[in-house]
Amino acid sequence: MKPDKKVPVSEDEINFSVNGDLYKVRVQSNWTLQYVLHDELGLTGSKELCNEGACGACAVIIDGRPVLSCMTLAIECDGQTIETVEGIARAKHPLVEAYVKHSCMQCGYCTPGFIVTAKALLDKNPSPAEEEIKEALVGNLCRCGTYPQHIKAVLEAANNLHRGQPI
Repeated sequence: MKPDKKVPVSEDEINFSVNGDLYKVRVQSNWTLQYVLHDELGLTGSKELCNEGACGACAVIIDGRPVLSCMTLAIECDGQTIETVEGIARAKHPLVEAYVKHSCMQCGYCTPGFIVTAKALLDKNPSPAEEEIKEALVGNLCRCGTYPQHIKAVLEAANNLHRGQPI
């Protein structure tokens, strides 16, 4: 959703890294990170579903931590390192193949948020237990109800990472 242009806002320039690429972007103070990634940079993987931080579809990784891009102001991201589902896919992370293999998506709208959140978990904990995976993914909603498949996919990706699959 495009930010309201009727509200008086300031404009500033921010510098950040997204998926290893450096960007210098002029942003308005009320623009969300989700808006900047999607509409200004053309990275459409992060989805805007609820626009109120309740579904997890807009998740990205900022400096190693999963965050909701619809609830993060872009102006706060100056100097940050951001990773999106596009970067994870480009790196051929084992999560992507595991998500396909285990049919984790039906409509697919939630999938980028789940993959990003799972990647952040595996970066911190390369051998998570099932309960740890459930806890990490608790903020991600799937309207199709494929929750059990997400657990299987994350466990398989963790096993593949241990066997030397590329990250």
